[in-house]
Amino acid sequence: MVEVQRSSLTRVILSSLIGTTIEWYDFFLYGSAAALVFNKLFFPKFDPLVGTLLAFATYAIGFVARPLGGIVFGHFGDRVGRKRLLMWSLVTMGLATVLIGLLPGYASIGVWAPIGLIVLRVLQGFAVGGQWGGAVLMAAEHGDARRRGYWASWPQAGVPMGSLLSAGILALMAGVQSEADFIAWGWRVPFLLSAVLVLTGWYIRNRVAESPMFEVEIEMAEAPPSAPIIEVFRERRRGVLIGAGLRVGENIVYYVLTVFSLTFLVDVAAQSRSLALDALLIGAAVQFVSIPLLAILSDRIGRRPVYAFGGFASAIFIFLFFPMLGSGNNNLIILAIVIGLVLHASMYAPQAAFITELFPTRIRYSGVSIAYQLTAIFAGSLAPIIALWLYKDLHSSVPVSIYVAIACAISGVSALLARETRGVELSEIR
Repeated sequence: MVEVQRSSLTRVILSSLIGTTIEWYDFFLYGSAAALVFNKLFFPKFDPLVGTLLAFATYAIGFVARPLGGIVFGHFGDRVGRKRLLMWSLVTMGLATVLIGLLPGYASIGVWAPIGLIVLRVLQGFAVGGQWGGAVLMAAEHGDARRRGYWASWPQAGVPMGSLLSAGILALMAGVQSEADFIAWGWRVPFLLSAVLVLTGWYIRNRVAESPMFEVEIEMAEAPPSAPIIEVFRERRRGVLIGAGLRVGENIVYYVLTVFSLTFLVDVAAQSRSLALDALLIGAAVQFVSIPLLAILSDRIGRRPVYAFGGFASAIFIFLFFPMLGSGNNNLIILAIVIGLVLHASMYAPQAAFITELFPTRIRYSGVSIAYQLTAIFAGSLAPIIALWLYKDLHSSVPVSIYVAIACAISGVSALLARETRGVELSEIR
């Protein structure tokens, strides 16, 4: 029986990791392309930095759609189950990504090109908004309380894996092509490859059983909640606020590290596109390994100290980050990305379990989705835009560092204000 349970749990973890990797591959692919290509292809009539700012604006729209996705997927995930909603989020994301790869540029269809880009980006954001909560809950609700941080961290590890995959394919295409060919058609190949990845993810996720905790809850309840989102805000307002506070700094620093840094290296520090992508590749690989290790640490010493360390250390390191990027030294540039992403992992690794433990089973999908996605509108979506605007107007990285440091400090304080939930049984959260 133990072997069957362990085999089932392993399959769930693998499904969550691969599914999350695919969906974040799609989402990050857009961010990398926005930093490197979209300004030229969809906004060619503007100054390069202004064009990049407009490309980042379309990038931000995907984040605006994420809370809506969290509400819709969370509603049905709490009523009909986690697995079915995860399947739909995967297909929606894959379809939007493939269509972006087929979208003609401004030179071919004029203003309809950026309009089409916006619509497809909204669809991407909607799908990602519902995906995270389901993937995390499938892992957390199958796993045991003693190692929940570790089990729930694997969907989180899918984020740097998705970043690694998207940056790797873009780096490969950029490395074997001239810049003209890369801009003309090479950037489209990674988007079209999403179709293959989605079919793979569908096959794997379809073999996973529904969350046993959800099934028990449905059997015990007279009826599923009619409006889970209303119950979340009525019963768990503090949980939503704590979750949003945990997210704000983590979210902002991540997109400055992985998206704005590409623009800074290429357009400000005059480094090659290949170096920028290679640094991101190495950083994502190190972060992928760091996440489960830091999650294990959170299972042993608690969520609060690991998370708080990540927040406060990131707030300090960001003042060293940009001087290292602008140093002209390849090793320092790579080291900056690696350190930044490891410190980010100190927040991201325990985050899934930490937020999951804030809500009871009957409204957990809605609760974790809202707490996680609530910050998307004003944190991750705006981070590259605000960073670029601050640098463009003030010609200094210091204001950008101050902006990021304040956000990270908020996450550190939120971790200290939260109740320690390491080892708590999810069934006991009522």
